[in-house]
Amino acid sequence: MSPRPLPAKDKLTVCFAHAAYRMGERIAQRNAGLDWFEVRSLDDLEARIGSVDVLLVSGLWRNDLIAAAPRLAFIQSISAGTDQFSRDALGTAGIRVASAQGVNERAVAEHAIALILAMARQIPQARDNQAARTWRGMIGDISKREDELGGKTLVIVGMGRIGSRLATLAKAFDMRVIATRRDPSKGAGAADKVVGDDGLLSVLPQADFVALTCPLTPRTENLIDAKALAAMKPSACLVNVARGKVVNEPALVEALEHKRIAGAALDCAWEEPLSATSALWGLPNVLITPHTAGETRRYEDNVIDLLLENLERLWRGEAVLKNQFV
Repeated sequence: MSPRPLPAKDKLTVCFAHAAYRMGERIAQRNAGLDWFEVRSLDDLEARIGSVDVLLVSGLWRNDLIAAAPRLAFIQSISAGTDQFSRDALGTAGIRVASAQGVNERAVAEHAIALILAMARQIPQARDNQAARTWRGMIGDISKREDELGGKTLVIVGMGRIGSRLATLAKAFDMRVIATRRDPSKGAGAADKVVGDDGLLSVLPQADFVALTCPLTPRTENLIDAKALAAMKPSACLVNVARGKVVNEPALVEALEHKRIAGAALDCAWEEPLSATSALWGLPNVLITPHTAGETRRYEDNVIDLLLENLERLWRGEAVLKNQFV
């Protein structure tokens, strides 16, 4: 089906749908001349979706909303991840969709390097000791001490914008960087070496840290399974700032419980929020952050910049939007 037409600016209704982000507050400061409203729950979105021409949404999106949205012409995703959107259903309905890819590449890469540093420098243990009012003494056992990043090998799974930025940060710490990307001919960037996706198992044994920065697709779901975890060194740590389902969670729990890998720093989980009964919470070699890698005080403004650019492209009749995937 051909794309639905976008109404003129004075006929347009924009909806910001997010449980926490202050999109309306930020657009109000732009004097953009848009008619907009904001919802914070799925129930409110379902009740008002029929009057919406442009929707900014991420976690609140459900594909069955399409049937209740006869005016909806364009969705600007608030997140870089797109696995919640049915390309087929949206394409059939003539609704264009663009991701927020790139708006948080610095934040996610910085979060990943923070997690790597936290694991190397044993920051979680220090915080636990602080809570217990315990001053830990010097450690005689060399294998149990904090470590330096210089000379360590980082394998980055997914050399997109975030992975490329992470490689640059890792090189500043004198790390050796190996990356995987679907098309290695696109170059290694700051990495020392880049291999195709089919080379992952061959480079995992070299890694001191494995950082996941790839999108969730049918190809990457369960990419880090029992076989991949078995290929890692017992001293290696897994860092996931991608999507929870890139990792086979039961296999990860087993590997951590049996010390087959040294630890994991996870910003995402199979199901979010992570269940209180999950074994991951109680493992001493796990650091969990609640899917906050992409959060930054600039996030709303970065997404609004993208929205306004894409609206201008639509009004000019351009065929391609920035980050368009439907």
